[in-house]
Amino acid sequence: MDLNAEWLETDGQGGFASGTVGLLRTRRYHALLLAAATPPTGRFVLVNGIEAWVGTPDGRTALTAQAYADGTIFPDGRAHLRDFTATPFPTWVYALADGTAIMVTLFCARDAAETVLRWSADRPVDLFVRPLMSGRDYHALHHENPAFGFASSATEAGRTWHPYAGVPAISARGDFAWTDEPVWYRGFSYARERERGLDDGEDLASPGIFTWQSVRQATLAFRAGPPGSRPIAALEKAERARRARAPRDVATDAYLAARGGERTLLAGFPWFTDWGRDTFIAMRGLLIARGRLDEAAAILVAWSGFVSEGMLPNRFPDADETPEYNSVDASLWFAVAVHELLAAGGAKADDAAKLRAAVVAVLEGYAAGTRYGISLDPQDGLLRAGVPGVQLTWMDARIGDYVVTPRIGKPVEVQALWINALRVAGQWSGGSHWQALAERAQKSFLAAFPDPETGGLIDVLDAADVPGGRDRRIRPNQVLAAGGLPFEVVGPELRAGIVALAERDLLTPLGLRTLSPSDPDYHPCYAGGPFERDTAYHQGTAWPWLLGPFVAAWLAVRDSRPKSLGKTLVEARARFLAPLRAHLETAGLGHVSEVADGDPPHHPGGCPFQAWSLGELIRIEAMLRDEAPAGGTPP
Repeated sequence: MDLNAEWLETDGQGGFASGTVGLLRTRRYHALLLAAATPPTGRFVLVNGIEAWVGTPDGRTALTAQAYADGTIFPDGRAHLRDFTATPFPTWVYALADGTAIMVTLFCARDAAETVLRWSADRPVDLFVRPLMSGRDYHALHHENPAFGFASSATEAGRTWHPYAGVPAISARGDFAWTDEPVWYRGFSYARERERGLDDGEDLASPGIFTWQSVRQATLAFRAGPPGSRPIAALEKAERARRARAPRDVATDAYLAARGGERTLLAGFPWFTDWGRDTFIAMRGLLIARGRLDEAAAILVAWSGFVSEGMLPNRFPDADETPEYNSVDASLWFAVAVHELLAAGGAKADDAAKLRAAVVAVLEGYAAGTRYGISLDPQDGLLRAGVPGVQLTWMDARIGDYVVTPRIGKPVEVQALWINALRVAGQWSGGSHWQALAERAQKSFLAAFPDPETGGLIDVLDAADVPGGRDRRIRPNQVLAAGGLPFEVVGPELRAGIVALAERDLLTPLGLRTLSPSDPDYHPCYAGGPFERDTAYHQGTAWPWLLGPFVAAWLAVRDSRPKSLGKTLVEARARFLAPLRAHLETAGLGHVSEVADGDPPHHPGGCPFQAWSLGELIRIEAMLRDEAPAGGTPP
């Protein structure tokens, strides 16, 4: 039982509950009720946690734990914690000194912004619960102040608080008695925030105590807004039914959320919302590979309405609904996702027409020229992109005005995506122009990008920041030209060189490094404050999502003749699949982290729950014909 591993419950609206197996809140994002006021954004932390204890004839025993700035952990219910499981709900099992056994379960109700907790004991106990509240933006921290609204109003179901003006109300319901006893709890400390070089101290308000006398079972539900009206038993029954499906589908649900009456796909928890690039990459595994075609189609159709000057948004900001158009590859990944959806027969005629029109609008916009210097180079048919001070590729770390990996020019993976997008449209009626352009671009690509010295491809052609214009640093972007996209870009010999290079310099058990360790700019660890982490983000840090295209290329290098297929699959499962599955039980339970250190032991970092990382694991399982096991830790 890894006490530092994290669990996640989501509500389908952008809100969630999360924490650690070992009870301590170690992030500012750990909370029992974190709700999206304008789904999936406008997130507020409402109920950060609780202090819970039981009374028995032997005395008082804590069931929770709190960490403070002076290093104190008090109370420390971990001493009585005996077991934890994440399925079907996060569940803790305690053994008290007098032999009393207590089980605590927690779940978020779908589309309800409500978190339900239940305590079950094998003999009658007295239970006491103090809510710890804030009512703050989920990126912020909370401190003692005179404005917090401690007063509550009684409702038919329980109690309701209004912490601050402009913040959603907090409601509680259950079979409890309530006692007003307002107090501030000062000086909580969050270890993961401190590790990340960020402020880590917080004060929380506790308005009183919920109590249950001599009970074997107690239920408490926190909700954003007015009290819930659907019976808690019905909420639990619906959740158990939803979670009885295939493990990967249950995990996928975590990333699906509402946006303006439509569905969207969130990039990761706890701090990302919906990003275009992430959405289109992640849905290939999370939705299309799983046969969830209606959901994929609905999301792609919704995004298709945001095409502007040939570009799709890279993200929707939390507070401002104006989308940000600052990605060269998001629109091209959209074309790839559209192709895979249509190839699977997953769109109605009207929707298919909208999606094709959106892809053509992207190609027309790129060919004519659009924002940030994105345009077709008439000399070779390739796509150039970039202006100083803007990060356009997926390697998008930026610190103030400093772009860590500017990659201005013709990035290798952008060309692979461009050629694929052209071939996608070239299949459709009237697409001969795009097909001809694809042929020309691919011919230019094969003439310019191969690097005889490494046997792979250069990273950026016509690079603005490299003398001679050929950025030859060994990065994983070239792998996308070798595998993982619908249409081949390189031939067998060049593919073998790319795979060998990646296997030698970039491959780790949890992903591909973003820079070769032989490079003087290589960063072995993703750690430290914001500057240290951002400079390491794409300069050596390993990314699990890159394993998807790598495994596709690795398999393509080995022929698939029946005599060798079985042996190849066995090797691939052991080398690529087993480490990812083991990782499901070590960081974000049932999910795959955003990144990992480039150097051993490849400690995971970033978001512990990352959509495209999980999506590519699912695609690898499909490639290797090895479905997720039905039991054990989800998904």
